[in-house]
Amino acid sequence: MPIIKPFMASRKFTATIGDGTGTGETFAIAATTFTDDAGAAVTAFPGSFAYYVLYINAQIQTADTSTLTTTTITIPDGDALDGATPIVIEVIVN
Repeated sequence: MPIIKPFMASRKFTATIGDGTGTGETFAIAATTFTDDAGAAVTAFPGSFAYYVLYINAQIQTADTSTLTTTTITIPDGDALDGATPIVIEVIVN
């Protein structure tokens, strides 16, 4: 039986699509372009987390919409969206 960690918390990060680079399948937004809950610049996303939720223009996205690493979030074809579109990532850490 797996061990369930009792502590859970969330970290939220915000940016816009215009902060991303690349096209098509390689479109990504670097962690360093995001700000955190306190409005401070982000250096990296959490390296260990239970799960994350991606919001594009306040709409929850399905799990197949993105891939999150400590340095970037990849959103295939995200470059097709308007540059001012807000992006929020909620990372649940434990």
